[in-house]
Amino acid sequence: MKLPIDPAANLAALIRCPSVTPAEGGALAALEAMLAPLGAVSERLVFTEDGTPDVKNLYARIGDSGPHLMFAGHTDVVPPGDEAAWTHPPFAAEIAGGQMFGRGAVDMKGGIACFTAAVARYVEKHGAPKGSVSFLITGDEEGPAINGTVKLLEWAAARGERWDAALVGEPTNREKLGDTIKIGRRGSLSGTVTVTGRQGHVAYPHLADNPVRGLLMLAEALLSPPFDEGTADFQPTNLEITSVDVGNPAVNVIPARASAAFNLRFNDTWQVETLQAEIHNRLDRASKESRLRPGRTDPVDFEIEWRDRPSHVFLTRDEKLIDTLSASVEAVAGAKPALSTSGGTSDARFIKDYCPVVEFGLLGQTMHMVDERVALADLEALTRIYLRFLEDWFA
Repeated sequence: MKLPIDPAANLAALIRCPSVTPAEGGALAALEAMLAPLGAVSERLVFTEDGTPDVKNLYARIGDSGPHLMFAGHTDVVPPGDEAAWTHPPFAAEIAGGQMFGRGAVDMKGGIACFTAAVARYVEKHGAPKGSVSFLITGDEEGPAINGTVKLLEWAAARGERWDAALVGEPTNREKLGDTIKIGRRGSLSGTVTVTGRQGHVAYPHLADNPVRGLLMLAEALLSPPFDEGTADFQPTNLEITSVDVGNPAVNVIPARASAAFNLRFNDTWQVETLQAEIHNRLDRASKESRLRPGRTDPVDFEIEWRDRPSHVFLTRDEKLIDTLSASVEAVAGAKPALSTSGGTSDARFIKDYCPVVEFGLLGQTMHMVDERVALADLEALTRIYLRFLEDWFA
């Protein structure tokens, strides 16, 4: 059987599967077919939970001994938006100017296509690895991330799967291929603070309490002073107000309630619990110092609701994994990559509870955009980097 050694052909097959989250769209079936000639034992699993869509996932393993390397990723993609705005159809995988266009080209079907090609080239060149390679692929990363990687890891671990290291193929590079490896991620914590006032007519403010006044003061307390100055490995913790809502369509009515949603990206100065305590302390102080109206003495009445499933900060310190991947990148790309913890969250936040994990993939400049695309030269270069990494890690 023909081995899937061409990353461009692999990617084209995946892009042509319209796997907009949570739809599988044929992408997992296409990947399973690519892995079959490599001797992979594959299992397709569907996970469910009330109130969320069912999600199809794939776990495939080549080999049955250690050491065991996991490659993790997702075949689901974000919606293409206005397809008429695309230069080339988002699910056609058309090539123009040395680039392949399509939703998921870099985030992250491209990484999956390249790693598959790298494993195929390894098998073609060396035979089966002296150990095991597994593919842990979800269809839920761009969605709520409930029925995907979390449950797939739990399922695999429950049946005895153990991993020595993991590589996530997310697009990590900023300016050119090979410039950045992600060795950790900041935590993420979200909540909503709601101030309760008393509804009334704007012409008679003495008969009402305007919660917007109090909310503005509490929001300022969340934003200032800075939470920290950052650490040697992480950027400073940052809070952003992401939504303000009073649910009030009338301009001549003082509302009864006002809410502000916020999100923090935090470094290893904090844990979720200590950060929540800091937020409560800031709001408590501000509520006692603020007033809904001049002359009033009662504090601002507020409530805070935390969103479920915060993401915890983590940093990978596995020297073999980081040094081997860094050397592989430098050997192919010609420059030593930076080790970074910047950016948003990824499924690495779940994998870190099972084994050391790093992230490295394509250039991320067009992910989630109209005309998402990848240079064919980058597909080949990333495949070569992954192959070099496999050779050195299993050596």
